[in-house]
Amino acid sequence: QGPPSPVQNVCLSFQCCAMSGYDRAITVFSPDGHLFQVEYALEAVRKGTTTVGVRGKDCVVLAVEKRATPKLQDPRTIRKILMVDDDIALAFAGLNADARVLVNKTRIECQSYRLNVEDAPTVDYVARYIARTQQKYTHRGGVRPFGI
Repeated sequence: QGPPSPVQNVCLSFQCCAMSGYDRAITVFSPDGHLFQVEYALEAVRKGTTTVGVRGKDCVVLAVEKRATPKLQDPRTIRKILMVDDDIALAFAGLNADARVLVNKTRIECQSYRLNVEDAPTVDYVARYIARTQQKYTHRGGVRPFGI
């Protein structure tokens, strides 16, 4: 065998750094500048189902690829399109458990918004809340980034 290819070198350096503890904390960079917890979350999204949203003049269509379900899993339990508020839905790719946590946080924020403002939250407000929450989880210790 000849020398390893550049792709193999990257994989080998990734495995070496991951095994030496650089993947244990979200706030620790590896020597080559990687945040492995963030890369793991991005990989979960890449391995997830295809999710598409199309906005029309007065409508929105969300579509999610339906994959084969394992024998021991009830297909009715897999939901990749969830209602966040009365008029706001969310489609996601990635880890169901992470999405469930983020959607529950968002639902509580929508209820709080309704109580304080006495009006329904806007899509812009909800999108900014979700983005802010995901950003917090990428740089706070003790938690890991959402894999959605």
